[in-house]
Amino acid sequence: MKKVYIVGDSISMYYGPYLERYLSGFAIYSRKEADDEALRRLGLPANANGCNSDITLTFLRAKVASGTLDADMVLLNCGLHDIRRKADTGKIEVPVERYRSNLSEIIALVREAKRELVWIRTTPCDENVHNTRPNIAFHRFAADCNAYNEAADAIMAEAGVPIIDLHTFTSNLGDDLYCDHVHFKEHVREKQAAFIAGWLAGRL
Repeated sequence: MKKVYIVGDSISMYYGPYLERYLSGFAIYSRKEADDEALRRLGLPANANGCNSDITLTFLRAKVASGTLDADMVLLNCGLHDIRRKADTGKIEVPVERYRSNLSEIIALVREAKRELVWIRTTPCDENVHNTRPNIAFHRFAADCNAYNEAADAIMAEAGVPIIDLHTFTSNLGDDLYCDHVHFKEHVREKQAAFIAGWLAGRL
């Protein structure tokens, strides 16, 4: 069976257990390591949360260099951390030009390792809830999410990398989506996993 390796943010960590179940029997599921610690501290770059594209690129460089990228297919997402803006200055965490450059290098790295890459589009956030929470250090905006998704779309299309449009799928699920400012309720996580598993079933 093909080995599928997930590198993504906390959204992927939450739909991950459902995806692992749905892939059982036709693919082997794994992901960036240390899920338990990552769920406790969702911003740690060294754990299962892929965080922003800078950190994802650094992580994949090390995996490829060490020969430990044990997978046939890499499912990749980064974006929600890249678009974080400091609440006091509005400065974005990873400018879109560097985001594009990071994604291009990631594509080259995964191909150098002779693995198949699949891109998962970044999910939406509820900016009205997100940006009105008390004492928050950073904001997120839908316009930035859309702009970074469009940037990634162009990079992936030019490189011939297939795309799973989790953003549009999730947006179409209705209004009862979020358990907080950016993460999704259980029924949404399960549907996200089923959507990805269905795409992978056809691909594999």
